[in-house]
Amino acid sequence: MTFQRPEATLSALTALARDVGEEHAQRLERLDETAAAKGALAALAAAGLPAWTVPARDGGADAEHLAAEEEVSVRALCAVRDELAWHSGMLDVVFVLQGLGSYPVALAGGEKLRAECLPRVARGQRVPAFALTEPGAGSSLGDVATTAVKSDRGWRLAGQKTFISNAGVADFYTVLARTSGAPGESKGLSMFHVPASARGIEVARFEVMAPHPIGDVHFHDVEIPADSLLGEEGQGLEIALATLGRFRTSVAAAANGVARRALDESRTHLAERKQFGRPLASFQSLRFDLADMDVRLRAAQLLVHEAAAAVDRGERATAEVARAKLYATENASWTCDRAVQHFGGLGVKVGSVVERLFRETRALRIYEGTSEIQKLVLAKEILGE
Repeated sequence: MTFQRPEATLSALTALARDVGEEHAQRLERLDETAAAKGALAALAAAGLPAWTVPARDGGADAEHLAAEEEVSVRALCAVRDELAWHSGMLDVVFVLQGLGSYPVALAGGEKLRAECLPRVARGQRVPAFALTEPGAGSSLGDVATTAVKSDRGWRLAGQKTFISNAGVADFYTVLARTSGAPGESKGLSMFHVPASARGIEVARFEVMAPHPIGDVHFHDVEIPADSLLGEEGQGLEIALATLGRFRTSVAAAANGVARRALDESRTHLAERKQFGRPLASFQSLRFDLADMDVRLRAAQLLVHEAAAAVDRGERATAEVARAKLYATENASWTCDRAVQHFGGLGVKVGSVVERLFRETRALRIYEGTSEIQKLVLAKEILGE
């Protein structure tokens, strides 16, 4: 699909994501986590949306007017995630994981690996997972303890990753492991492409607030070929941070989609629900809430637009991305909390839309850089450190 202008591209992508959400969101809610994830990917693939998570050079969508051929367009990611998140957290997370898990391969994989792997990711035929977090290494990736040691066959991988989305569903993992040094050192980390079929991988799934496939991944002396190394030895942290830097703004866009849905639900409920003989929307304090929700959402949207455009232009954009991620995710939590309050008892009833949104939005303030980390990043930028 080729478009003449970025505006047309983003508008068409939004409409396409809306169609997928309207057609599949309710059906997916009735399935278990694994079935829902697979169903979500099939729906996304039928619409061609996973292609926007892979650079055009490697079989992804034509992003000529949005990003260079070797890059994933952040504006495209944001347009799709904002709309998908309005409809379904499952559709949203399955979409972005196609890119988050495969981008290290696009960024640093050899030509043969990219050609074999990435076009299939773009078609939804391969499922990736991004394996950074460990029991002792969350915000501080320098504490990664998983090791990769050279062996006769290539590399031997040993260690544990946790909170890995697509655990047990993925066809391959991109794994950050230590090839030299000791935990606590930022140097000596390398990134690897690890097939899920490799012997010695054990997955232990667990549940989180917003259901999707997630769990621990244990690597018990897993043998992988020498060419599984992405980039050069010791470049792992750089690859991980570049991946997060490319995709972090899209977390803010997903938060905006959730906040927008919460505002829509509140507006409808307050206009229709009557108490004391009149609509809730006639009470001044609740009208103030709607006004605050609207203004804060507009501010978050502008921050996302600013950050996404800056990244697509190839600018450093550290502060812009941190602002967008911090403000949009915090605002989504606040907005969903107000929506639950507007619904009263109905808002805490399991299965209601605002109850689901309240659960789905909480993790956005944690993954891909907590709110506290974004504040530290911004402080360093402000102080010129």
